[in-house]
Amino acid sequence: MAAGGSDGAKAAGRPYDLVVFGASGFTGQFVVEEVARTAADGELRGGLRWAVAGRSRQKLQAVLERAAERLGKAAPGAEVGVLLCDVGDAASLAAMAKQTRLVLSCVGPYRFLGEPVVEACVENGANYIDISGEPQFLEGMYLKYNQKATEKGVYVVGSCGFDSIPADMGVLYTRDKLKGTLTAVESFLKVKSGPEGVCVHDGTWKSAVYGLADQDNLRKLRKKIGYSPVPIVGAKLKRRGFVFYSPEFKEYCVPFMGSDVSVVKRSQRYLHTDLQETPVQYGAYVNIGGLGTVVKLMLAGILFILLVKFSFGRKLLTKYPEFFSAGRFTKKGPTQKQMDGTSFTMTFFGEGYSEGQDPQNGKPNVKICTEVKGPEPGYIATPIAMVQAGVSLLEDTACLPKQGGVYSPGAAFSKTKLIDRLNKRGVEFSVISKAEV
Repeated sequence: MAAGGSDGAKAAGRPYDLVVFGASGFTGQFVVEEVARTAADGELRGGLRWAVAGRSRQKLQAVLERAAERLGKAAPGAEVGVLLCDVGDAASLAAMAKQTRLVLSCVGPYRFLGEPVVEACVENGANYIDISGEPQFLEGMYLKYNQKATEKGVYVVGSCGFDSIPADMGVLYTRDKLKGTLTAVESFLKVKSGPEGVCVHDGTWKSAVYGLADQDNLRKLRKKIGYSPVPIVGAKLKRRGFVFYSPEFKEYCVPFMGSDVSVVKRSQRYLHTDLQETPVQYGAYVNIGGLGTVVKLMLAGILFILLVKFSFGRKLLTKYPEFFSAGRFTKKGPTQKQMDGTSFTMTFFGEGYSEGQDPQNGKPNVKICTEVKGPEPGYIATPIAMVQAGVSLLEDTACLPKQGGVYSPGAAFSKTKLIDRLNKRGVEFSVISKAEV
């Protein structure tokens, strides 16, 4: 039996610790493989009781067989459950949530398909984790379900994949390694690919199309939530231009368009408001290479932004992802060779004040550089991050926030062993340098 409150869950008749919902989807199949690997490694005290869930028994069975084959087994263990449920059928989602302590939801775009799963989990006392990179969905769920999740003692944690876990936990790791007060961090993401190039499944592309189209509503949503501003401690972090040259990397960089900044901000707001920790300012960037790439990216970006504004443009973008992304996003997703040849590095440059220095006075006098490195981001690192977040939620229960609620990863896992767990799985956190200025 896994520890951490699961005896109570079992008494309440929950046969599973964890269910992968959307297991036969493109990302879901890789999550299933990672869960199978984690279960086989016997890291959880007393073993992991788990199941897969989705619409087609045949497809779910095929995913389990593929996972077993990849792990060098003749067949999947009979102990893995198969649950049939559909995002459009509330009763089936409720039945799934009642049978498990935790649902890993792999069904996106979350803005269209995510909420029924969150609702089923909150109503039926199951914890919930997803890999959404859609701020509007994440913050919408906070507005709607935080109160109820708190009352029910349910943890709802979004954004537990790449790139938010490396970003959010990377900021916390940098803070913990600086002897003093960390006040600002900038992260730079670099994705390296092999001769076969990089490719992403078009589910991520769709999320970006709808997310950009709907930015006005995100602003309205934030107004409704009524966030209190997070105080700026130390020197104010300057915002960089749209394109700039980085002497450290000898490459051009642009602001990172994903959800990282909003996710890190939510974590920092929680840690400041609820735990009275010093908030860290954050900027996220991505390395894009030489001038030629900059020009191509600018032209593609302008076209994308123009098309996103109109419904026919959005239809074109979602129908022909390969054409509009120059082959980067496809309906088939990456090949195994492409995945094997791809890796990522996220470098964090932090500044702050040494112990005994008042961050409200004078210039920052310490600098730190840390790194999070890992395998291919979308379908190797994301399942590792999601599954280890799940293991932390199940195993490190005493280290979670005191109450249930809707959390970002840093808020939920800042006191858990998540970083150690990720390190063991090949998503590695390390300190590159520290210096007094």
